[in-house]
Amino acid sequence: MPLPATRGADGAAERRDGAPPGGVPAPQRRPGSAHPAPPGGAPARPGPGPVPAGPPAGVPDRSGPGPVPAGPWGPVPTPAGDLRLVPVVPERDIDLLAGWMNDPAVAAFWELAGPASVTLAHLRAQLAAGHSTPCLGVLGSTAMSYFEIYRADLDPLARHYPARGHDTGVHVLIGGSGDRGRGVGSVLLRAVADLVLDTRPRCTRVLAEPDVRNTPSVSAFLTAGFRFSAEVALPGKRAALMIRERALREVL
Repeated sequence: MPLPATRGADGAAERRDGAPPGGVPAPQRRPGSAHPAPPGGAPARPGPGPVPAGPPAGVPDRSGPGPVPAGPWGPVPTPAGDLRLVPVVPERDIDLLAGWMNDPAVAAFWELAGPASVTLAHLRAQLAAGHSTPCLGVLGSTAMSYFEIYRADLDPLARHYPARGHDTGVHVLIGGSGDRGRGVGSVLLRAVADLVLDTRPRCTRVLAEPDVRNTPSVSAFLTAGFRFSAEVALPGKRAALMIRERALREVL
């Protein structure tokens, strides 16, 4: 059963709903934002696209207070193929992302269904926040997922749990239904969490807050080495606080 996507606590900086069942992250949405099914004028839903031309490779130290620098993370090998995270360029990527957001399984949790302008406004808010970086997840040469990587300790989420400095949160959306329910989500979540820990030396924990109702997403995070920490009340939802700790990464 495919998972919907999730996002963060203030509705502007993160997605917190989880990954698809069996390892496919469900689309995640922000607490308090639930988008109805796409209206009749919603944009077409393009399938996974080719890797957009992105900034030059190279991974600078990302342990500072700001967002992920404008350069791809990776590639890193995974059982599903080589993964890269490519920072989103809204005007370039809007058609692909708006199409995904209008998939009913995604819209149920991300709540960004509707005209492309809805998704565009969300992306611009993410970039303006200063502590969150939206990225396309690229497997091989295909953009097939969307991630938001954010400083959880600088986010409204920090008001709802015992935050530590440099805590980093993750929201995830698997774009194509064909990639959901096959264990791909858990594979990507583990790889992305490891990328964060490898490139942010001062980060000791990677967090997620999927909706507690999104059991496939919670399951995917557990399979990816996250542990359930607590159930927390966020604006618009009750979330399962999931944590992957640096100290336990070789064990879980």
